Formats: sequence, C-alpha cells, structure tokens
Amino acid sequence: MYAFILMTFLLTGAIAQPHESRPGNDISREDVEMQLRFLADDALKGRYTGSEGGAVAAAFIKGTLLSLGYQSPEGVEGLYQPVPLQAVSPPDSSALTIGSEQYIHLQDYLILGGKPTELTANAVFAGYGWRDDNQDDYEGLDVDGKVVFVLPGTPEGQDPNTVFQAMQEKRKLAASHGAVALFELYRLNFPWNFFLRYFGKESMRLTEESEAHQSMTYGWINDISGSETWADMQKGIPTEVGLFSSGFRERPINSRNVVGILPGTDSLLSQEYIILTAHYDHVGVGEQGGRYSSEDSIFNGARDNAMGVVALLGAAKSLAKSPPARSVIVVAFTGEELGLLGSSYYAENPVIPLSQTIFNLNMDGGGYNTTEHVSVFGYDRVGVQSHLDLAASQENLNVLADPAPRQNLYDRSDNVSFAKKGVPAITFSPGLTDFDEEIGKYYHRPEDEASSVDMDYLLKYCLVAARTARLIANDIQRPFWVEGDAYEPQGKLLYGVK
Repeated sequence: MYAFILMTFLLTGAIAQPHESRPGNDISREDVEMQLRFLADDALKGRYTGSEGGAVAAAFIKGTLLSLGYQSPEGVEGLYQPVPLQAVSPPDSSALTIGSEQYIHLQDYLILGGKPTELTANAVFAGYGWRDDNQDDYEGLDVDGKVVFVLPGTPEGQDPNTVFQAMQEKRKLAASHGAVALFELYRLNFPWNFFLRYFGKESMRLTEESEAHQSMTYGWINDISGSETWADMQKGIPTEVGLFSSGFRERPINSRNVVGILPGTDSLLSQEYIILTAHYDHVGVGEQGGRYSSEDSIFNGARDNAMGVVALLGAAKSLAKSPPARSVIVVAFTGEELGLLGSSYYAENPVIPLSQTIFNLNMDGGGYNTTEHVSVFGYDRVGVQSHLDLAASQENLNVLADPAPRQNLYDRSDNVSFAKKGVPAITFSPGLTDFDEEIGKYYHRPEDEASSVDMDYLLKYCLVAARTARLIANDIQRPFWVEGDAYEPQGKLLYGVK
C-alpha cells in the first residue's frame, strides 16, 4: 500500500503540466501543494519516528533530491544516514523508600534509566549535581556507593529546555563519582502529571555505547522538599534509601536522516557549505500523539513540519537549477519531536566537517496565525538580517523577529544542535505572533491537516526560504555570531576565530 501511494505521488509530480512559477525560482503552487498533501496524508500515519509512514516520507524526500541531482556524501549510501535509535520503556516494577517514607512508582517517582537493581544505601544531597568552570557540586562530597538527590537543571538555568539538556551530563557526573543511583527533584513549571504521562511511556533515544551512567538507576521524584527526609539530607544526617527496579527495557529502532550534497560553483567558496535542514517526523497516531478523538486519531503534521520539509525541497530545487557559489548540504532529520535526535546525531557525525559548515538555515514551525509575515528565531544573532528582510520583501511579507520569547523557541528546534557546536544557525518559520488559540487549534492536534493550510501562503513561505538560502550561499561575507551571544565562544573555537 505504501509503495503504491509513494509511486502514485512521484508519477503525478513527474507528469504534471508546466505551470508558471515566480521569477527566479522554479517553485510552483502545484509543487508545494502536492508535496504537502503527500507528507500530511492519512496514509503516512503521522510520520512517527521509526514507523512505516516515516520511512515513506524519507523515501519521498530521497527520491525528490535524487531527481534534482543531489549527491550522496562520502560514507552515506543512497542519501540515507542511518540514525541508531532505541525505544526504551520504564520498569515493570519498582519500589523506593527514603528513611521511613515509601514512594509509589509512576505516581510519586519515575525511573528513566538503568539496569535491574536492588540496593540499600545512604542518601546524599549534591546541589544541582553539576560541574562547570564556575562550580563543582561534587567537590569535597563523598557519593561513592550512595544514592544522590539533586535539584533540576543547572545553577544558570532551571527552564525545561536547560533541565532536559542537562540530564545526560548529570548522570555521567554522578556515575563518575561512584553513585549507585541519581534522582532529580521535580520542580518544573508544568504539572507533575504531565511529566509522568510524557516520560512514563515508551520513548526513544540515541543508542549509546555501554557506559557506567547507563547502568546506574536514574529517575525523577516529585518535589519532596517539604519532607523531614529532605531536611535531613540537606543537613548531612544519614538517611537510608531502599531501591528496587526491574530495569529499563530497550529495543532497537531503524530510522534515518536524508542527506544530499550540491557542489558550489566558486573554486574557493565551494569549500564552504551552508546546511539547509527540516525535520520530517511528527508524533504519530493515537496515544503516540496526545489528545485525539474517535473521529480522528491521526496527527498529520501539515504545519509541523510538512511545511518546513516542503520549503526545504523548494530551496533544494531552486538551488539545483542554478547552483550558488558555496556548496549546499540538504538534510531532512528524523526524531526531532522525540528530542532533536536526528540533528543531535548529525552534529556528532557530520558528513562534512562542521568547521566547513558556515551556516544552518533550519525550517520548522508549530503553525501560523498571520499570512503577512514569516518568523525567524535567531534573527539578529548571526548577521543575516538584511538577507532575510530582502527575501521576505520580494513576496510582500515582513519578518517577525523571535516572537513568543517565553517559549524559548530558538533552543527547541534542530538549529540548536548546530548552535551548540558553534555553527551560526536560525530557524525560519511561518508567521507566528504568539502561541494563541489559532496556533493551539492545530499544534500537535489531529486537525493539523493539509486541507487547512493556505497554499498561496505556503508558496510565499517557500519562496522566501529559497531566496534567503541563495543570498547567504552567494555572500562573500560569512555569517557569524554577534558579539556576546551565548554561542559565540563555541563559534570561535570551531572556526579558530580569535
């Protein structure tokens, strides 16, 4: 069935009658509508990472790039970069006591990692359980053979994004000091039950080499800061912990990034690359996706992120028709919705060295509530404002710079995987003024279907993305972080800038 659907759409696109496109671009309304309707079709079942529908989406993107003449980079076969993933599920059974108090698994606490274990050990409070140039919470603290309890996040930040990004490093630090288990105290600004529902089911992560921190039990416990045992821990009074866990369950998942290369035309600038990216996965069906009804349980993801993929393919087509001075890498990522998995893997395993990758234009969004704008996250951080403004003005659109700041959207899409390595990066999105009712009506909802998208606006969005990519790819001056940006030190280190 899937193969028939894919072939039908590819043939439909191949034999479509010529249609007048905008000057300077080979992107037509028919193209973008066909691609969006295919990617957001019910048959793809929400493009969940590792699913058949996700594989069909990847094949469609691959076929499109090959037809445009994009090449497989060295070490990548047939444009596919395999991304090693594993599905993980919480233990079937677990028990926890702290002092004289008993806690219930999947109600009071949640195990998020570790092998089967049964132990009795003393508890130790270790601040944030963090180490950086300014602070080492383990300095002078003996946690060998003990259960460590820490505050969420880092001394510099306790927002959800910082909390989640710090998880792995905190596990590694605790294990390296000999801890037998680590628990973070839940204090995030959304209800504990939401956290339980999200993490208390099967999730996905990158497959890692076996390390001590993976064997160590790692979990979260609802805020116990008002308890006597917590007070005793902070005072250094010996507090005994009893812990049993049947262990996390794991199974391998097959998924892939789609990667194509377009060589540049300038003998010198072609040694530099801009990387155009978008994630093709979405959240699946039924309980995979969240709230659904008996009438519709498929999360089609037209806005998030079929629109971004269509813009990516449009830019790829326009650049292939008339290649720019710099070389271009086009990547469609898997696993963004599950924690930026595909882009994180690419950033650690780039097909072209990141030191030659001078800019990332990422295309992603949660929807739009204005068709008179495009939105850019990181607009004034990397010196490409004039290119963005010019490209938008050619479609009579304006740029909304970093809207909805409370949502911290710059650090919630694939662009941040590059930014953390020092590569100047922005995310180019449909027009968003704020997360209002219009956004919420479609964001991660079954209602986000292709039929609800303004196709004329989609075409404009794609044209602006393509023109922006071309302007940056042809500009002799390289983008770079503005002075004082949080990612400027990484950029200087990556490119050897003093």
